[in-house]
Amino acid sequence: MHHKTQGIVLSSTKYNDRFAITQIFTSDFGRVSYLLPQSKSRKSKINPALFFPLSVVDLEVEHFPLRQIHRIKEAQRQFPLYSLNVNVIKVSFAFFLSEFLAKVLNETSENQLIFRFIKESILELEVKEKGLANFHLAFMFQLAQFLGISPNLEAYKKGAYFDLMKGEFSLYRPNHNYFINPQQSSFLQLFKRMNYRNMHLYRLSQSDRNSLINYMLDYYRIHVYDFSEIKSLEVLREMF
Repeated sequence: MHHKTQGIVLSSTKYNDRFAITQIFTSDFGRVSYLLPQSKSRKSKINPALFFPLSVVDLEVEHFPLRQIHRIKEAQRQFPLYSLNVNVIKVSFAFFLSEFLAKVLNETSENQLIFRFIKESILELEVKEKGLANFHLAFMFQLAQFLGISPNLEAYKKGAYFDLMKGEFSLYRPNHNYFINPQQSSFLQLFKRMNYRNMHLYRLSQSDRNSLINYMLDYYRIHVYDFSEIKSLEVLREMF
């Protein structure tokens, strides 16, 4: 069946000389694998250059029940991403976030809300000129709310541990190894107030920022099935 939908490109991998497999998070079907023709002919209705990580595209697609890989019939860019495609820092964010999203997104009943949040985040990343060092932290924390796995940061008290499995603070050390010690748990309070508008105000050291992203990734690893290592993370660490 033919459908029209919006999509956010997560990745593209060469399949053979004629096709690539692209992972796209759609507003209607969740994360979907599509067969992407590699023709560069002007007559082609699909330009492979549009499928850069985090590109937002309008799609006409062909879906059939039980098929694991579907087909794209037509694709058009919704809006250009100039700085996100050429700014080295933004490119590193694009690769990290697209890889991260490919691991945490799947078919879900909340596709429209999640899609809207990610699309708005991409636009924020495109237009912001500076103060981007904490962008990925703000993004990951806010996304957890849309996925229904948001940690509870309301009951913090000095000296508390943060239990990564329960997603909440505890005055006592948990009887497992998935927790954050009291000294480092205090950093989590930053997430309650951080957003795209004020993230530039949080001046973290490289060490502290890396610790926070480690906590967030550990949290996702516990609460999201089959969450594997993110290969593009090291490039981001070196930049910030």
